[in-house]
Amino acid sequence: VQLQASGGGLVQTGGYLKLSCAASGRTTTMGWFRQAPGKEREFVAAFRWTPYYADSVKGRFTISRNNAKNTMYLQMNSLKPEDTAVYYCAASPYGSHWPGTFNEYDYWGQGTLVTVSS
Repeated sequence: VQLQASGGGLVQTGGYLKLSCAASGRTTTMGWFRQAPGKEREFVAAFRWTPYYADSVKGRFTISRNNAKNTMYLQMNSLKPEDTAVYYCAASPYGSHWPGTFNEYDYWGQGTLVTVSS
């Protein structure tokens, strides 16, 4: 499975962006993680039959999937400077673990940079 992430960019505080991740093969779980400069990669959101969110983005981000296009989206609203990071999409064909953990995922995309200016 190959993943192609897109949609990152520069936005002001309070603005919005929509990320996309297109998958080339079968996936059960798809998720987004992010890594800010000098920090560890962290879970953001995932979708496996139902959405899952990190507490830090609940109420601001919305994850969705278009199964016909095998594509996942992350609508990010009310962006904050602390949302600045490289966002990675990830996928698993199996759905064996909790979607917020790294070991759920077998495939990772290349990352797309989101920068939120203050």
